[in-house]
Amino acid sequence: MTKAISDLRKEYKLGRLNADALSEHPVDLFQTWFNDALEAGLPEPNAMTVATVDAAGKPSQRIVLLKDVSRDGFVFYTNLGSRKAKDLKYNQHISLHFPWYIMERQVRVNGVAKPLSRTEVAKYFLSRPTDSQIGAWASQQSQPISTRELLVTQFAQMKEKFAKGQVPLPDFWGGFRVEPEQIEFWQGGEHRLHDRFEYTKQSDASWTTQRLMP
Repeated sequence: MTKAISDLRKEYKLGRLNADALSEHPVDLFQTWFNDALEAGLPEPNAMTVATVDAAGKPSQRIVLLKDVSRDGFVFYTNLGSRKAKDLKYNQHISLHFPWYIMERQVRVNGVAKPLSRTEVAKYFLSRPTDSQIGAWASQQSQPISTRELLVTQFAQMKEKFAKGQVPLPDFWGGFRVEPEQIEFWQGGEHRLHDRFEYTKQSDASWTTQRLMP
């Protein structure tokens, strides 16, 4: 018999997060946890939920792949005509979420999304597989389309168009760097006594931390 959703239970026992394990800068701890996720063989550990808000104040979420991270921020790329890119024109505030639930961990990032330079975008675009570059040309992201066959046809047309030479960077394709203002690290604990630490950026660019109740 199928279990009721309300009956699903799991105790979190894989680890603890203590104050002495925190780094001075939250991105350093993020990179440690990200490397842990890589070593654990998690599928697509760079997959993150990206939450934005539109001009009417309505939230929206989707899964996007993180493509770079440093103390400057978290980088992702997208069609500039997509819903998320349009949302960010009205409201640059953004939230990212990394659901590493197999490791009983999650990371939440709140910050401001800043457009990448065309030089940065071009460098990454030209590093992508050719078919991925052509796919960017074939799809008007977030726009309605009647059938998948039409999308496949558009891809084939673009593949023929760019059969010779380098695929150029579309003017409608770009990226964002999320400059973090707040980062929370969550480690599951027994009896739902999870460990949560929240970093908050100060006006002098330093970071303060506090433990949160689960």
